[in-house]
Amino acid sequence: MTLLENLRSEVPPPESADLRRVEERLTAAITGSAAAERPRRRSSVPFRRPVVPLAAAGTALVLLGGALAVRGEEPGPKGHVVHVMPNRSVEVLDRAAEGVWRQRELRPAPGQYLVFETESMASAEGAVGEDGAYGRYLHRGRRKVWMPVQGRSLDAVVVDTVLPARRFPGYPLPATAPRTTRTGRPERLVDFDQRPEHLRTDYAYLSRLPTDPQGMYRHLYTGLGEGEEAHRQAWSRVCDLLCQAYMPAAQRAALFRAAGAIPGVTVVRNAEDGIGRKGVAAARVDRLTGERREYVFDPETYDFLGERSVVVDAAAAGAPVGTVVSYSVVLKADVSDSAPTPRPRS
Repeated sequence: MTLLENLRSEVPPPESADLRRVEERLTAAITGSAAAERPRRRSSVPFRRPVVPLAAAGTALVLLGGALAVRGEEPGPKGHVVHVMPNRSVEVLDRAAEGVWRQRELRPAPGQYLVFETESMASAEGAVGEDGAYGRYLHRGRRKVWMPVQGRSLDAVVVDTVLPARRFPGYPLPATAPRTTRTGRPERLVDFDQRPEHLRTDYAYLSRLPTDPQGMYRHLYTGLGEGEEAHRQAWSRVCDLLCQAYMPAAQRAALFRAAGAIPGVTVVRNAEDGIGRKGVAAARVDRLTGERREYVFDPETYDFLGERSVVVDAAAAGAPVGTVVSYSVVLKADVSDSAPTPRPRS
């Protein structure tokens, strides 16, 4: 409520004409009326918060029938679009939504830290050779992050472990690529955080997200426009809420059901995560990159294991079909009363 009060004080009350236009658009979207297609005048109010600089983001508050709707806008001409959750689902995600109530629930308290242990791999490319020649390889690492339960990631602490790199298909492993395991010292996770409010992933914020699938679906599409790019970004945001983030069971269940309604989501029956654990996956193909992004679940418990990207279009991805070009797996999630002291920046 304090955050809401601070936000309300910075946003002027909406005009009655604006309220009528938004109410008409919501009604049209729900009924499928052509009125939803009529162009509307855009209006946005800059959202400023102290201390943490935000990227160019616009926010407006609209009160309709006692419900508060927050409209956010990320950089770019996306416009204000009302996204109504379509009537579709994906079996894997429905089972994951049902399974959250049988899983161990973390209940972090204010002042504590959520501790995540993960392993990941990503493509590194560019002037990676000693002579500055272009090259590509697969960079791998493990990470342990202490994320504060309240607040942004500025107070998070990380310990990174570099793992031996792997060859990218068609390229030699450059001499500069890591070949041994090396663990660093505790450091600050980030020096600044420019994410808009609706992209926060701390537990205190996530625990206030909608617990119904329709509300969570609207949250996933906050600030996004229409079409394929909006669906691609919404699918990516699902990972932001699952990897190195933790949501209460009610929000997780809503997230899984909302994710199943994103257009283009399918099932991969014989999947595995980045460290070889067998599972089933909900997946979506990104035609721009030629990759299929999979969210992998345990086939028995439907615990979330991790995500990976697999090449399905060799020409678009620049790699053979079936190549795993990135992954992130969840090894452990727990709660701690404290975090290591990060070393000062040099």
